[in-house]
Amino acid sequence: MSQKRIHANDGISPAGKTALEEAGFTVTTEAIPQDQLAAYLNKERIEVLLVRSATKVRKDLIDACPGLRMIGRGGVGMDNIDVEYGRGKGIHVFNTPASSSISVAELVMAHLFGLMRGLHEANRRMPGEGATEFKVLKKAYGKGRELRGKTLGIIGFGRIGRWTARYALGCGMRVIYVDNTATTDSIEMEIGGQAVRVPVKMVSMDELLATSDAVSLHVPAQADGRPILGGDELARMKPGAILVNTARGGSVDEDALLEALKEGRLAGAALDVFVNEPTPRADLLGVAGCSLSPHIGAATVEAQDRIGEEIAEIVIAHYTEADVDA
Repeated sequence: MSQKRIHANDGISPAGKTALEEAGFTVTTEAIPQDQLAAYLNKERIEVLLVRSATKVRKDLIDACPGLRMIGRGGVGMDNIDVEYGRGKGIHVFNTPASSSISVAELVMAHLFGLMRGLHEANRRMPGEGATEFKVLKKAYGKGRELRGKTLGIIGFGRIGRWTARYALGCGMRVIYVDNTATTDSIEMEIGGQAVRVPVKMVSMDELLATSDAVSLHVPAQADGRPILGGDELARMKPGAILVNTARGGSVDEDALLEALKEGRLAGAALDVFVNEPTPRADLLGVAGCSLSPHIGAATVEAQDRIGEEIAEIVIAHYTEADVDA
C-alpha cells in the first residue's frame, strides 16, 4: 500500500493512530480552524478526513477538497457532515456506531442518579455553604428518590438505547421503549458471568410519555429539523418526571423544556447536548433542576480507544479492498 495521508481534525486515540501508522498511513492531528481547513487538506494532500462533533464537513468543504476519499466521524451522529452529498461524490462516509454506546449509557445513569438525589445542586452549594449551612443543606437534599422500581422510557432502541436499558434493568428499573424498527420483547444481559434475557416492552409514544418516571432520548437528528419532544410531547410527560438528552440538542424543543422546568411540570432534566453548541443558551444552563455536561457522552478513555481502533479497521479495510480491486 502506498503511503496515504489522514488528518484527524478533532483528534484520534493513540491506539487508533498507532494502528493506522503501522498500516503505512501518515496521520496528522493538529486542530485546524474551520475556515482554514480546506486549504490545509489540499496543501497536505489529505485523502481521509476524520472528525468528531466539533468540525463541520459541509458541501462547500467537500467541493473544495477533490482529493478526499474518505470522511469518518468518530462517534454515532453524523449531522455535522453532509453525508449523502459526500457519498454522491464517491466519497466513503462512515461513522463508528458500536464504540461509544457503553459510555453514553453510563452518562445517562450518572445523570439520573445525580438528579434523583439532588447531587447536581448539592455539589454546587456544598463548597460555599457546607461549612456554615450544613443542616440547611441536609434538609434541602434529604428527600431524594431511588431509581429501583421506577420506569425508564427509552426513545430509540438502537445500540445506545439497549445499553442504557441494560444498566437501568441492572438497577432494578422497569424499561419500556419506542422505536420505529425494533420489536424485541427482551434484552440480553450478562450478570455474574451468566447471559440472561430480561423483558422489555415496546409501547406507544403516548404510553411512554404518560407512564415513565424518566425518559431518555437516543435518536439521531431528524431530517426536517423538528424536535422529537416539542411542547405537546413535554406536556404529555408524567408530572414530576425527568428528561435525559444525550442524543442531539435539536431533539428537544429548548423553549418548551425551559418552560416545563420553570413551571415545575418536570422534576428535572439532564442535558449533555444543546442546540447552539458550543455556545448553549445561558437561561437553560441556569434554570433550576438541570444536570449539565458539555457533550461528553462518548468522552471516556475506553470509548475513545474503541473509536480509534474501529476507525483504523474501517480505513485499512477500505484501502485494502481498493488495492485488491485495482
